Parts: sequence; C-alpha cells; structure tokens
Amino acid sequence: MSTGKSGFPAMCVGIARAILRDRVVRRRVLAKMLMVALGLMAIGLWVIGGWLQESVLRFALWWGACAVITVVVMLFALYDALAVVREEREKIDRD
Repeated sequence: MSTGKSGFPAMCVGIARAILRDRVVRRRVLAKMLMVALGLMAIGLWVIGGWLQESVLRFALWWGACAVITVVVMLFALYDALAVVREEREKIDRD
C-alpha cells in the first residue's frame, strides 16, 4: 500500500480534478446538475406543493435546498465560462 492519501476524501478530490479539467465532462456534469435543479423545482411546484404548504419548516427546507443547488449550478457555470476563456487564451498563446 502506498504512503499517499487514500480513502473517500482523496477519491473525491480525484473525481473533482477529472471533471474540472475536461470541458466535455464538465459540460455533461453541468447539464445533469441543471436538470436536477429544474426537476426539484418542478416537483416542489406541482407534485408536492400542497404538502410543502402545510409546514413552514418543510417549505423553507425544500426551497432552501433548491436555492443552494441553483447557486452551485450558477457558480459551476461561471467556472466553466472562465475555464473556456483561459483555454482559448492558452491556444492563442501557443499559436
């Protein structure tokens, strides 16, 4: 066994690096995250809307979670945009 980092945190860091470095993978993950966020909002509006209205706590937790997921998607999209700009500048500098 190697003396390097192992376990769940190291695996998470490795997966994050793989996703962040490849534009195609990054876009696929971003699209899936967007679909999850939109799906959760649709479920909250149409499927369990009545159940959420029965309790302020449920309502706040559900829509708070939707807001957090939406902010994460927006930050990931911003990262993707900045990464694309950096990649294109590096291409121009090499040529």
